[in-house]
Amino acid sequence: MKNLSAVILLNLFVLASLHNVCVRPQLHANINVKGLQRFYNPGSTVTLNCIQGFVPILGPRKIVCSDSGQWSKTSIQCIARRCPSPQLVSNGELHYEDTVFQSTINYTCHEGYTMTGSNTSECLANGMWSSLAPICSAVQCGLAPIPVHGMIVYDKSVRGNKTHYGTEGTYTCLPPYVLMGGARAACTASGTWSETPECKLVTCPPPEGIERGFVSGADQSQYGYMEAVVYGCHDDFVLDGNLRSICQQDGQWSEKPSCNAPCNITIERGRILHKEKKLWIEDLKPNRISHNEMVSFYCMNKARNCSYLMRTQCSNGRLDIPECFEEPSRTRYVLNRRSLPSEKAQC
Repeated sequence: MKNLSAVILLNLFVLASLHNVCVRPQLHANINVKGLQRFYNPGSTVTLNCIQGFVPILGPRKIVCSDSGQWSKTSIQCIARRCPSPQLVSNGELHYEDTVFQSTINYTCHEGYTMTGSNTSECLANGMWSSLAPICSAVQCGLAPIPVHGMIVYDKSVRGNKTHYGTEGTYTCLPPYVLMGGARAACTASGTWSETPECKLVTCPPPEGIERGFVSGADQSQYGYMEAVVYGCHDDFVLDGNLRSICQQDGQWSEKPSCNAPCNITIERGRILHKEKKLWIEDLKPNRISHNEMVSFYCMNKARNCSYLMRTQCSNGRLDIPECFEEPSRTRYVLNRRSLPSEKAQC
């Protein structure tokens, strides 16, 4: 059959050449000719058009059958019609590769937003998109749930009884109730509010006393959340820790302080450095330094015949005398103090 068709086509060309007629013109892709015939007489004109969705460039747009049975030359081409650049979508995205005829745009909305309109659009033959860009609207929630004895303060002004995705607020409780759970809340992408906390009444029992000290303001049978009492120490005892103890969210008091004892310096003879002053031990009256205070003892570097200071600290009634310190004999202390390390030049 293919050989027969080729023979018939060859015969037509031979016939056309014998009678000086033009055969059906061979056209480029996407070019259209209305009423296309098998044969054309010399002088016949054919107008070339583009198929739907394509537009012509270059030219001429007409060809003429010559006396020799040949069509005149043309450089006309048909290119795909182009649609305008697509509009951007607020709170959404669009995905496409081109804007020519039959191209497609796919639209999506960001999390927390819903689409109104078509999620696709096609470039039509007339150079227009098949549908307008959709609208991405924020998901709506109602007003935030309010816990009993509580309230919420929105970050932004809220009108009516609707809120939108991304709206946030902070929960607080009316005194003496305490917030149990997260203080922050938000309208979520699912159209519901995040978990609502509770407002719970919290009380603490009367605070315990401390050894060698006292507590002021402990005259109530119970205390509310964040109420505080103040501790103090008797005599020369020093408070170690926070002065205040606070009723906490779990109904327990914050850590109470302790009262730590002063230290006696357990030497009878020698010189010390205390509060930047050199003192003979008998001149330290009373013989006592407070908890956490520092005192320095004079030690001797016998090889270099010079002295150096060694510091030690009072810790709740305990003061360790440095091992390098040598307490002098009573005779040396009384009759030859100039030989003591404290009276020597420092290394």
